[in-house]
Amino acid sequence: GFAEHLKDLKKRGVEHRYLAGKNIALLFEKTSTRTRAAFTTACIDLGAHPEYLGKNDIQLGKKETGRDTALGLGSMFDGIEFRGFKQEHVEDLAKYSGVPVWNGLTDKEHPTQMLADFMTMKENFGTLEGLTLAYCGQGRNNVQNSLMITSAILGVNYVNATPAELEPDPAIVEVARAFAAITVTNDPVEAVANADAIYTNVWAAMGEESQFAERVKLMSPYQVNAELLSHVKNPDYIFLHCLPAFHNAETEYAADMAERFGVKEMEVTDEVFYSDHGRQFQQAENRMHTIKAIMAATLGDLYIPCV
Repeated sequence: GFAEHLKDLKKRGVEHRYLAGKNIALLFEKTSTRTRAAFTTACIDLGAHPEYLGKNDIQLGKKETGRDTALGLGSMFDGIEFRGFKQEHVEDLAKYSGVPVWNGLTDKEHPTQMLADFMTMKENFGTLEGLTLAYCGQGRNNVQNSLMITSAILGVNYVNATPAELEPDPAIVEVARAFAAITVTNDPVEAVANADAIYTNVWAAMGEESQFAERVKLMSPYQVNAELLSHVKNPDYIFLHCLPAFHNAETEYAADMAERFGVKEMEVTDEVFYSDHGRQFQQAENRMHTIKAIMAATLGDLYIPCV
C-alpha cells in the first residue's frame, strides 16, 4: 500500500523527501541495471544522496571483513544497500553497521525484486490472496527461493515447474510449506494450467555461464512459449520476468549463445515477451516504487496521515 501511495505521488509530481539530508551507500559487488537504477532514483526522489561503490571500490571479504566494512560504512552513511554473492556479507552489514541495510540480491535471496513482483500482481488483479503464481524455471536460485517464500507469506498459491535435477532446496520448501501449500513439479503444463501469473528467469545466472550447455538440455522443455501458454485457463493471465530476458538473439550474449548452442530464444519467446500479457516493464518500474517505500519506511521521517 505504501509503495502504491508513493507511486501515485510520483505520477502527480508531489515531492516526498522523507530522507532529506541522508547519505546512502550502494554496494554493488555484482553488476546491475534495474536494482542500481531503482535505488539511485529512489534515493534522489526521497531527498537522499546515493554513493555508488562497485566491486573495485569495496574490499568486502577480500582485504576487509564484513564486520570491518560494516563498522566503517555505518559510521559514515545512514543506510546501506548490498548486492553481491554471499548472504553472510549482507547479514554482517546488518549486524554490525548500526544502520538499515537493504538486500539488493545475494546468491540466496532477491527480496527487493519480490516487492515489485507482488505489487505488479496486485495492480493487475486487485488482490493477492488466492492467486496462483507459476514459476517455470530452475528451482535452485535466489529468485525462485524468494518467490516461494514470499508467495507463502502473502497467501499466493505457488507452483515451481523445474527439472528434477534442479529442484529447490528441501529446507526452503519446508519453510514455505509452514505458511501455505507449495507445489514442485516437473510438468510445465500442469504448472501453468491454473496460473494467474506465469514467471520465468534466465537459464544460467551470473557465474553459471559455464553450465549453459547442460541448462539448454534441461530447461528447453520449460520455455515459456505460445504452446505452453495455450494451456492456461485464465484468459487474463500475466507474464512476469525479473529481467534481463533472453527472448531473441539481438544482444551480444544471446547471439553468442545462439551461435554456440543453437538457441535463438531461451527462457521465453519473443512472441510471448512482447505480447499483451507481458507485465515485465511495469514490474521493472515497480522496483523503484517498492524500494523507495522500504527505504522510507525503515529510515525516513514519515509524515503520512493515512495510507
